[in-house]
Amino acid sequence: MKRINEYKKLFQVTGELDLKTLKKTYRELVKEWHPDKFQDGDDRKLEAEIMGQKVVDGYHFLVSIAPETKAANLEEYTKTINECGIENYKHKGLLLEISFTDGSVYEYFGVTPALFKKLINSDKQVRFAKRSIYNSFIYRKSKKAMQEAAV
Repeated sequence: MKRINEYKKLFQVTGELDLKTLKKTYRELVKEWHPDKFQDGDDRKLEAEIMGQKVVDGYHFLVSIAPETKAANLEEYTKTINECGIENYKHKGLLLEISFTDGSVYEYFGVTPALFKKLINSDKQVRFAKRSIYNSFIYRKSKKAMQEAAV
């Protein structure tokens, strides 16, 4: 959740994500923080490189959780959560990463350690996840899974 809020603040997003507005803000931020705007030796050049990367990462992240993106991928997601089992999972902070038997990996944001304990202690993890996790939290297809699929 911290990462979501940080990127929303960077892109000045209040309320629902809109891809058109997000793209416009992204272009403005890239222009503002492009490292080529600064001379070598300028202290702000290093800051611009860091901010430039943060802008790119934030844009891709926010696009991945935008309602339009989720709607476009809903059929694939629904098929995965209804037809596949859980192969593996990782939990760190409030981020739960679930690997499914079809090879896809999804990240769920805001999953508390207490809820994660209930998941791992459940004798029917898939059923528990369907009821308590899959459609209850902000999620996105993991970038790792997308990169591995491209290889």
